[in-house]
Amino acid sequence: MPAFKWWAAGLFALAALGAQGQIVIGQTAGFSGPVAAGVKETTEGAKLYLDSVNARGGVNGQKIELVSLDDKFEPKLAAENARQLIEERNVVALFLNRGTPHTEAIIPLLEKHGVPLVGPSTGAMVLHQPVRKHIFNVRATYQREAEKAVTHLTSMGITRIALVHVDDSFGADGLAGAQKGLAAARIAPVVLEKFDRSKPDFAPVAPRIAKANTQAVLMIASGQAVVDGVKAIRAAGSAAQVVTLSNNASGGFIKSLGDHGRGVIVTQVFPSERSIAYPMVKEAMELVQARKSGELSPAMLEGFAAAKVLVEGLRRAGAKPTREKLQAALEGIRRFDLGGLDVSFGPDDHTGLDFADLSIIGSDGRFKR
Repeated sequence: MPAFKWWAAGLFALAALGAQGQIVIGQTAGFSGPVAAGVKETTEGAKLYLDSVNARGGVNGQKIELVSLDDKFEPKLAAENARQLIEERNVVALFLNRGTPHTEAIIPLLEKHGVPLVGPSTGAMVLHQPVRKHIFNVRATYQREAEKAVTHLTSMGITRIALVHVDDSFGADGLAGAQKGLAAARIAPVVLEKFDRSKPDFAPVAPRIAKANTQAVLMIASGQAVVDGVKAIRAAGSAAQVVTLSNNASGGFIKSLGDHGRGVIVTQVFPSERSIAYPMVKEAMELVQARKSGELSPAMLEGFAAAKVLVEGLRRAGAKPTREKLQAALEGIRRFDLGGLDVSFGPDDHTGLDFADLSIIGSDGRFKR
C-alpha cells in the first residue's frame, strides 16, 4: 500500500481495532502546505513503530489509535485542531506536531487540560527553557544545531557567512544559535536577512548574498521556503555553500531541491539512517524493509524515536492510562534506551536528547555523513 494513503482530508483514524480498548493519541501537523514532505515522513516513521506495537497486541492490552489532523502549517489552525482533539476526541496525549509558533499556539490548551505533548517536531529553545510542564521533547534544540553548523564552517576557514531566517519564533531561535557560533569565532555575518513566513520573497535577498562574495549561507527556514531560497541564490550567481537545519532532513526535501540539492549541508539530530550500529536504526530499517515501502530517512527516524518514547510512557502509565498518569510516567523515565541513545526526563528536565551531527546531500540524492 502506498505510504500515505492512510489519511484523507487531513484526518486519519485507525479502523476496527477489535474488541480491545483503544488509547487515542492526537496529532496536528502540516500534512499539506510548505512542510508536507517532512511531516509525512516523520509520521510514517512513527507509524512504523506504532503499527508494530499494535500488531503485538498494543500496550498493556490496548491498541493505539492515532488521529491526525492537517493544520496546513498555520498556527491558528494548529490551535483549533488541538482544541478539537483534546475537548472533542478526548485524546490522552498530543504527539509529533510540527512548528515552533504552532507549538506555542497550543501550549495554553495543554496547560488548561493537563495534556502531555510528546515529541514535538521542533527544536525551539522556548520549549526547553524554561521547562514546559506538559511538553516532552525528544530531539535536540535548533540552537545547538545552528551553533554546530557555524562552528563547522568556521573550522574550515569560512568567514564570510550569511544568515537568512524566517521572521517568526523559529527563525529567531535558530538565529540565536548561529550568532553564538559566530561570536565564538569572533566574526559577524556578511549578510543578515529575514523574510515573511507566509509570503517568502528572496528576490531582494539573493543579489545581496552574491554581491557580498558570501562563502556560506545558513538558511533557517522550512521546506519550500529553503528550496525557493536556494534557487534564488543560485540564479543570482552565488556558489555559496548552503546549510540548513534538521527540520528539512527529509527525502521529500531533497526531491524538491532537484539539481540544486547536491552539496547542501543539513544538520541532523539522530544518527545516520544507515548506521545499523545503532539498534534503533537497525530496528526501523528492518520494519521499512518488511513493508517494502522505500528507504528509511532521517525524518522517519525522528518520528520512530518519538513513538518509542510515547509507547514507553504509555506502558509505564498502566492498563488504563489517563493524561495525569501519562504525565507522571513520562517524568519518571530515566535513561530509557531508544536503541543506542538514552532518553531521560524529570520535573526539571524535559529535553530528552542532545544529539547533533552534520550531513551533506550527495550526487545520488541521499544524505551522507
